[in-house]
Amino acid sequence: MSAESQKTFYLETFGCQMNVHDSEKVIGTLVHEGYRQVQTVEEAGLVLYNTCSIRDKAEQKVFNRLSDYKKYKKQGKKFGVLGCVAQQEGEKIFDRAPYVSMVCGSASYKNLPQMLVQIEAGNQRVTGLDDRETEDCFETEFAARTNPHRGYITIIEGCDKFCAYCVVPFTRGKERSRTSASVLTEARQLADLGYTEIQLLGQNVNSYRDRDGKKSFAELLTAIGEVPGIERVRFTTSHPRDFGRDIVDAIDASPALCDHVHLPIQSGSDRVLDAMQRLYTRDEYLERIAWIHSAKRDISITTDLIVGFPGETEREFEETLSLLDEVGYDSAFTFKYSPRPNTPALRLDDAISDEEKARRLAVLNEKQRQIQTHRNKRHLGQSTRVMVEGKNAARGQWIGRTSQIKVLNFTAAEGTQLKSGSYVDVRVTTSFPNSLVGEMVETGA
Repeated sequence: MSAESQKTFYLETFGCQMNVHDSEKVIGTLVHEGYRQVQTVEEAGLVLYNTCSIRDKAEQKVFNRLSDYKKYKKQGKKFGVLGCVAQQEGEKIFDRAPYVSMVCGSASYKNLPQMLVQIEAGNQRVTGLDDRETEDCFETEFAARTNPHRGYITIIEGCDKFCAYCVVPFTRGKERSRTSASVLTEARQLADLGYTEIQLLGQNVNSYRDRDGKKSFAELLTAIGEVPGIERVRFTTSHPRDFGRDIVDAIDASPALCDHVHLPIQSGSDRVLDAMQRLYTRDEYLERIAWIHSAKRDISITTDLIVGFPGETEREFEETLSLLDEVGYDSAFTFKYSPRPNTPALRLDDAISDEEKARRLAVLNEKQRQIQTHRNKRHLGQSTRVMVEGKNAARGQWIGRTSQIKVLNFTAAEGTQLKSGSYVDVRVTTSFPNSLVGEMVETGA
């Protein structure tokens, strides 16, 4: 393999939006170090996988992919495992997949330039595995933005909550926030580059604590919403324990802040919440929901739910079902409990069969589908602002997204040409459980 081909890389990303943005920063770092990104494994000298370990299936997918590609080792390709699986498994990855040359956890991305030098020198086992004591955030001016209109900004990394089922505190390290000044500088840079939507990211984004002590999370939201050129500001994921009423007040007061809050509950049972170590009760969570419902704006609420946590009884599962009716979620990400390495839940007796977990998940999803069907009907006849994300030529529809982060497919007058990233008004004519359909409102109509 020539020296030029060795300076090419292929990167595949698994998991959450944090991983997607981490990959943008990794790509930018590699390009700055003289590497060129290619679109296939066959073309690459360096093959990287940015991994997720939140569920067992995601982790297994990575190792299956590595196994598929081990045949390329004979061609001189180098393989690297990045992210949460890398931090979780550490140097054991070298034993499980001997053709891997680099293992780097997300807290060690700042060390990538030095690690690349070691790889280029022929080192077969290069590691970057920071522990929970790291104070550093991965900030770089070289991020390779993959979306031309929506820019991601990580404002806090790590997690200190230690939910019983979650591996993130062990793979992402302790909570560490950036300064509000650095976040605002990045937001202004994105606006100058033509970005109109910003999404703030963090494992617990609203646990943000300004290192300079100048702004609360709600104040930071407001300040970003005031950056000239920014039309939309989103944030994910919030933890109920740190969700304050001031966040709702900020959404009400700032037109740029999206009408959407993602607030994971995980279970509707107090006993299960306590066993999960979620740090709040059902009533405390519902108090926060009441703040959102009392807002002047119609704020959509989405959540995460886990069924089949060790010891969850049928009655406790039904408490989760009743919570769906009480809150009225606009959508929900639902999962079967999956044991993860190092987590406290491993000490609990997981006596619930996979078949029973699957049944509960199906019941939960059907109830949520019915709720979404009902809730989306409230938009019928409304005119709403959407960001254009593309076009479905086969259906003759443009694809847009509302401030509530709902997909709204719409038609426009014949011959109308819209740019991705532009904003138009659309009147909703039809609703489905997972999307809306409408017609573009002509200017002056």
